[in-house]
Amino acid sequence: MSETVFTGGCQCGALRFRASGYLDASICHCRMCQKQFGAFYAPLATFEHVEWTRGEPGRFRSSNIAVRGFCRDCGTPLTYEPDGGRVSLAIGALDAPALAQPTLQYGIEARIPWAGEIDAQRAIPTEETGVISLQHPDHDT
Repeated sequence: MSETVFTGGCQCGALRFRASGYLDASICHCRMCQKQFGAFYAPLATFEHVEWTRGEPGRFRSSNIAVRGFCRDCGTPLTYEPDGGRVSLAIGALDAPALAQPTLQYGIEARIPWAGEIDAQRAIPTEETGVISLQHPDHDT
């Protein structure tokens, strides 16, 4: 899969990227990741090469070792960029997120105790909610 070229972008389409050299995928439970994503954890896929094909993300230095990238227009969290390291992209921002299955967890000291029980909860498909997506499609336009 390391030869696969991944594409993706933010919700509004202002930012698009192309990534190659897939290395791995993980989730991080640390409080910085929880706050960046506004979620229980951050799902991230790491790549050797990331190219921005439309726009350039805003960046916030969240710690002494990394910056985090996001769309300045719609707020989509997009990157974790360690100083001198490989860029990790938000798995949900990939056009084909199912291709990046996490195999490792970080920041487990902040893991929300009930997060692992989510799959046992009632599940409703989006089409049954009446929601119509206005976000950018999962492909380059």
